[in-house]
Amino acid sequence: MENGICLKGSVEKIKILKLEETPLIRFTLTVDKEEKQNCLIRAHSLDFLYQVTEGNAIVIYGRKNKRNQVVVQKYHVNQK
Repeated sequence: MENGICLKGSVEKIKILKLEETPLIRFTLTVDKEEKQNCLIRAHSLDFLYQVTEGNAIVIYGRKNKRNQVVVQKYHVNQK
């Protein structure tokens, strides 16, 4: 079983993929200028939409899926 990964960066390109009781949200996490990760979040996705806007700095914890996307299990929004 693959270990989880922890990344810190800024949020870009928030998009709702499936609008259901618990929406599926895709966003890009820019870790540094050369590394960008495509991320998916379903758990706590409504809270995510409420708390996070593009440009926010966040820390995420999750795992990679078969498409090399990070499936977010936990996140924390950094306060400015």
